[in-house]
Parts: sequence; structure tokens; C-alpha cells
Amino acid sequence: MSLIPSELLCYCRPGFERDLAEELADKAEEAGWSGTPLHAAGDGFVRFALPEGESANALHRALPLHGLVFARQSLVALPALTLDREDRLGPIVEQVVASGWSFESLWQETPDTNDGKALSGLAKALARPLESLLKKRGALRRKAGGRRLHLLWSAGDVVQLGMSFPGNRSEQPGGIRRLRFPKAAPSRSTLKLEEAWHEFVPRSEWDTRLAEGMQAADLGAAPGGWTWQLVHRGMHVYAIDNGPMDRALMATGQVEHLREDGFVWEPPYRLDWLVCDIVDKPARVQAMMERWLVRRWCREAVFNLKLPMKRRWPEVEVCLGRLEAALAAAGVAADIACRHLYHDREEVTVHVRLRD
Repeated sequence: MSLIPSELLCYCRPGFERDLAEELADKAEEAGWSGTPLHAAGDGFVRFALPEGESANALHRALPLHGLVFARQSLVALPALTLDREDRLGPIVEQVVASGWSFESLWQETPDTNDGKALSGLAKALARPLESLLKKRGALRRKAGGRRLHLLWSAGDVVQLGMSFPGNRSEQPGGIRRLRFPKAAPSRSTLKLEEAWHEFVPRSEWDTRLAEGMQAADLGAAPGGWTWQLVHRGMHVYAIDNGPMDRALMATGQVEHLREDGFVWEPPYRLDWLVCDIVDKPARVQAMMERWLVRRWCREAVFNLKLPMKRRWPEVEVCLGRLEAALAAAGVAADIACRHLYHDREEVTVHVRLRD
């Protein structure tokens, strides 16, 4: 009888384990599953354990990664292994064989912590001999449905094996999308909007949905980190902020800077994009976005909800629920997604696309 993967293993930003655990528990319950979240503050991952003998595969499909807010990666996982430092590879190979798993590739990963990064040398040293052993046992092979084995090293003698599947995983190691900061941008916040586009807009659609000549608004724009991304794509931008904008951005001729309150400003016509990174209470920002979207003042929007409170998942859930309910009541069809991106910190990024 094969060893059953009875856990979900999800990576997250260190410090957000409780938020992810609460989200997993709530969404699993909604899907008709019961389980136990296992986590420790600062670990950078959460295990969601099902009752003994239950496979996590169906739950993994019921909770797709793109529908989770705080998870960077989502895997079905076997029990964590505590290894003898004299023989780390043997138990790993035996657990893979016992599971009956086969896969086309192997990723060794560590939590996004200082302690985790210190383990990268160990993982690198074990990579080739481990791959060789797994090939000999027939587990690592060609044409295995695109499945990938993940080894999460949380200590030099502790590793957990997980499996990911095409279409329901991050294709970035550790679930982290690393972007290069464009030197011409006026602030590092520019990476938040760039990552949001990578997350929410398929790359094949950028030329049509992020097109030259489009009209956009940036609420709370100064000094222009998000405006820079819009201008870089060839858009014309209403930059709404009482603060000063970057001179180089203004010199492009693509930005109209209006020293007004972003919470009350209204566009002169329907825009293609609205972006907003205003620092304010999540409920107030959500209400402003609701007004824009119910009135169809834009076709797509990206905005951040700041989360300084201790319990962040309940706040996100309430804000998203209110927005969804308001759009439904107004008869506005829309796709709503929310993710805690790598370049986010105490905030989450929401994307809304109206279906005309």
C-alpha cells in the first residue's frame, strides 16, 4: 500500500503563518474538509494536516493556488522527515518510493528566512546525488505529467517532500517572483505593480490589456513608482496626489498631475486602468474602489489593502466580500483576485477586471 500524502504544504512570507493558517482552515471548511493547521511564527510555511488515511490531493484541487491570498506555493505533502546527518539521502529516496510518486523535475527549496537561506549550500550539494538515486529507482523520469517534487529544508536534518502539478502551482522557486528594479523608476514601490501584472494578466495578453495609448489613473501617485509602470507601457496617466511627482516622469508628457484628494476625484471619462497604493484603512480604500467599479469608471483596477492589524485574514475576507456583494447588487460582472505578493509587505494586492 502506497504512502498517502495527507497534508497541504504552503509557503508564505515569514510572519504571515497565522493568516495563511486561518485562510486555509476557513476555505477547507467551506469546501467540506476538516484538518489541522500546523505552523510556527516566522517559519515561512504552513502545514495543513488531514485526518490519518485521507489524501490531500482532492483538497489541493479544491483550493487552487490562484484562489489563496497568503500562499506563495501549494503542494500535496508527505510527513516531514527527520534525518540522520550521516545518511540524508536514503530516507528521502525510500519515502518517494513508498509514495509511488513519479515526477519530471526536482526542486530543493528553503523557507524565505535567514536560517533557511543558510541551508541553500546543503541543498545544492545534495542535488546531483539525489537526482541520480531517484532516476535509478524510476521516480525521476521523462513524461510524468509535468509533476514536480519539492524538498523543503527547514533544518539541516529536517525536510518535507511535496508534489506540485501544472496549472495549480507557482512556477517560481519558493513561489517568489524576483524582479529587477528599473533604475529610472522613482521608488521601489514600482515593483509591486509590475509583479501584480505578472500575477493577474497573462503575459500573452499584455499587448492588448496593457497597451500603448491607454488611459489610466494613479490615486496617491507621488512620487510616481506606479505611474512609471503605466508610462513605461505607453499609457497616458492622471496622477492624483497633493505631493510632488518625479520630474523625469512629468517630462514625458504622458502624465497630468492633479493635486487633488484621490478619495473624491472623479475621472472625466471611462479609463482603461485604475491603480492605487494609498496608505489608509482597508475598508476606506475598498469603499473607494467599490464606487469606481460600480460606476464602471475603469475597465481594470489594481489596488493595495494595507494590513497593520493583528488578524489580517478576517479583514481581507470582509473587504473582498463587501466588494463582491456590491458589484453583484449593481449587476456588474467582474473577476476579482487577491494575492499577497512577494514585493508586498503589510498589505495585499487586489485585481478586478470588469466583464463588459
